[in-house]
Amino acid sequence: MTQVLNAENLTRYYKVSRGAFAEAATLKAVDGVSFTLERGKTLAVVGESGCGKSTLARLVTMIEQPTSGALSIVGENVVGASSETMRSLRPKVQMVFQNPYGSLNPRQTIGSILEEPLLVNTKLAKSERTERARAMMANVGLRPEHYDRYPHMFSGGQRQRIAIARALMLDPDILVLDEPVSALDISIQAQVLNLLAEIQEKHNLAFLFISHDLSVVQHIANDVMVMYLGRVVEHAPRDVLFRTPQHPYTKALLSATPTPDPARRKERIVLKGELPSPLKPPTGCTFHPRCPIAFDKCPRENPELKLRGATKAACHALDV
Repeated sequence: MTQVLNAENLTRYYKVSRGAFAEAATLKAVDGVSFTLERGKTLAVVGESGCGKSTLARLVTMIEQPTSGALSIVGENVVGASSETMRSLRPKVQMVFQNPYGSLNPRQTIGSILEEPLLVNTKLAKSERTERARAMMANVGLRPEHYDRYPHMFSGGQRQRIAIARALMLDPDILVLDEPVSALDISIQAQVLNLLAEIQEKHNLAFLFISHDLSVVQHIANDVMVMYLGRVVEHAPRDVLFRTPQHPYTKALLSATPTPDPARRKERIVLKGELPSPLKPPTGCTFHPRCPIAFDKCPRENPELKLRGATKAACHALDV
C-alpha cells in the first residue's frame, strides 16, 4: 500500500470567549482540507502565519481530534477511534519540531532521549533499547561518544539531528516536519535537508513538510499545498506550481521568494492590507480583500477547489 494517510474535508474549529455577556466566536483554524500522503513522497504545506499549517500538523499527529471530516492513517479511521486504536496508531506518526533548542529535555542525556520512546511504547530490554539508540545515532550522523552527553553540548544542527533520530525510534510511517530548518543557519539547513532526503529514501517514509520558505519547499517537496485562512487555495505537483502558479495568492508568495540569479528579474506582487482575522473571515472568497484581480463575484461566493490540468485551485477568475 503506497497511501498511508487520507484526509477528507478535515475541519478544526475552536470556540473563543469574547467576554461574560457576548456569545463565543468560532475560529475556523482548518476548514475543509483534503489531501493524501504516500510512502516515499513529501507533501509541503505553505502559507502565512495563521493559515492553519500547525493546526493541521496537530490533527495529523493525533494531538487533537478533528471537529468534522475523515482522517485515516494506514487504513485505520482516526475520528472517533477507541483509545486502544489511537495508542496503536500514534507510533506510526512522529513529529520533528521547529526549535531544536526547546524540543529536547535539557536534563536527559542523548541516550535517554532516544531510548524514551522505546521505554514507553515497547517491552524491549535495556540492552536492546541501547543498541537501537546507538544504531540510530549513527544513522543520523552522530558519533558514539555523543550518547552520554546533554543537549546543551551540541550545535543547532546536531540537536535537530537528535530530534530526527528520536522521531525515527519507533519506525514510523509518517514524519510531520514543522518548520524543521527555519531556526538553523543556511549551510546547516542544507545538511539537515539532505539528511531528511536520505532517511526518506532509506525508510520509504511519507513526509508532511510545513514551511513558509518556498526555496526550501522547492528543494524537498513532491507536491505543494497552499493554505490561506484555514482553506486550501492551490494544490499541485512542485514543478507545476513553481512554473505555472494559478492562484493569485500563490503568485504573490512566489514573487517574494529571493532568487540567486541577479540577471533574472521578477515582478514583485505586493498584497494590500493585512491578513484578516480568522475570527471574522471575509465573506465569499476569503482572499478577495487582498486580491489584485478580485471582481464582483468574489465577495459573494466561496470558490470550489477545482482540478485544472495537474493543479487544483480555488479561484473564480480561473473560471472566467
